[in-house]
Amino acid sequence: MADVAVLAELRGIDEERLKPCADWVAAHADTHLPIVAEMDGHVVGAAWLLGVQRVPSNESLDRWYGDIQSAQVRSEYRNRGIVGALMAAILIEARTRGLLHVTVHSGRRAVDFYLCNGFSHHRQILLLEAAASPRPA
Repeated sequence: MADVAVLAELRGIDEERLKPCADWVAAHADTHLPIVAEMDGHVVGAAWLLGVQRVPSNESLDRWYGDIQSAQVRSEYRNRGIVGALMAAILIEARTRGLLHVTVHSGRRAVDFYLCNGFSHHRQILLLEAAASPRPA
């Protein structure tokens, strides 16, 4: 629970929501891997790698991709290469797991960072914000 408390605090989750957050982390342990960065024994940043199984194809019945989620570094530790180290660890894990590709939904300020780390804009990835879209009739 202590590990979850640190991860929750990094995400700005209030203490009264810690138990549901811990339940969520436990329920998603097979699909969501948190990678943490520590300095002087304190967690200063974290990022999550979501692993998602794709529909089988004729070439492979076991197809997985990854999505980077919630990459954060405490403000007082920024500009020290920590997020780069988190990204390197995530990409090593993605390769170890044999993921087909890794996506990230980035804020504007971080786009250049991801581009410098090997990501690219891709013409086949489209986005629909379903909650804001009208439902089909």
